[in-house]
Amino acid sequence: MEDQEKDQIPLSTPYKMGNFQLAHRIVLAPLTRCRSYDSIPQSHAILYYSQRTTKGGFLISEATCISSAAQGFKDAPGIWSKVHIEAWKPIVDAVHAKGGVFFCQLWHPGRASDQSFEPNAGQPPVSSTDKQCSPVVENDGEVTFNFLPPLKLKTDEVSLVANDYRIAARNAIEAGFDGVEIHGAHGYLIDQFLKDQVNDRTDKYGGSLENRCRFALEVVESIANEIGADRVGIRLSPFADYMDSEDSNPEGLGLHMAKSLNKYGILYCHMVEPRMKQVEERSEFSISLRPMRRAFNGTFIAAGGYKRDDGNTAITEEHADLIAYGRLFLANPDLPKRFELHAQLNKYDRKTFYTTDPVVGYTDYPFLEKM
Repeated sequence: MEDQEKDQIPLSTPYKMGNFQLAHRIVLAPLTRCRSYDSIPQSHAILYYSQRTTKGGFLISEATCISSAAQGFKDAPGIWSKVHIEAWKPIVDAVHAKGGVFFCQLWHPGRASDQSFEPNAGQPPVSSTDKQCSPVVENDGEVTFNFLPPLKLKTDEVSLVANDYRIAARNAIEAGFDGVEIHGAHGYLIDQFLKDQVNDRTDKYGGSLENRCRFALEVVESIANEIGADRVGIRLSPFADYMDSEDSNPEGLGLHMAKSLNKYGILYCHMVEPRMKQVEERSEFSISLRPMRRAFNGTFIAAGGYKRDDGNTAITEEHADLIAYGRLFLANPDLPKRFELHAQLNKYDRKTFYTTDPVVGYTDYPFLEKM
């Protein structure tokens, strides 16, 4: 392709996130890829993540299961055992070799899991509730996930799950990750406690806004105490309705969490735009996250359908410090360079998002210099 001059756009400006000096504001969002066979990260992930690494770039791993009882997708990676730690090490090393900053996203799907993934055959997954999650139905009407009623965690069992997060965080650091992101979004376990449409508890983890946020904040505190608050981030989606998880006052929920997180001094808060309900895609960004951004003292990351131009606008107008890109980064391993050059983007192929193929739709998207 013809030579193009670089454009110093807001997204390509440097940023200091705690102890990490980032070269630009473009973050690889956590993206489930279903290529960690039997929960073990594979060698092909070395190429996948290193392709998307730039010096001073920030990457967040795909959702990574914190325990054998926390598996939500077939062939999603784990971080609960020594085998997982050792499998992640060469992947993390490859990112570090190119100068990237790499965080591991810690995930428990809660009721949004199939019984076949549970370690004890036939035992339902756990949740804040015993209410069943609606099936996941694709646009063509095909049911891809059909969930059964979960087991409601007893009050004294909730802290045991929080401890699983703590151990997983410790394991992630042992594997070489620079930090962890707690997955508190999109209808998974933590979100099942946060949202009043799901949480029907009458104990200290249910009812009031403060009680519904208690579990999330206990997880944050436990992990911060284990690995240091300067290595901890959290992802939240107060406005989302994924997996039947909706709240009657998402603005209040998001603002309460943003303010409460300041007590623990964590590194960043990563929030999903309200426009991202189900599979809706829009190019403009909203201002609905602005109160949360102003309330939170650390780095604020925004995600949800961003393109190049509205990402630049979001940085310029201080809507966020960093912008997370998912599908565009999946299909364009050199996305920061393409944005700088205002170059054409590869189109992503949804049909290959969640296959088990180690190459197709995974590491075969072309770079600019190969076009």
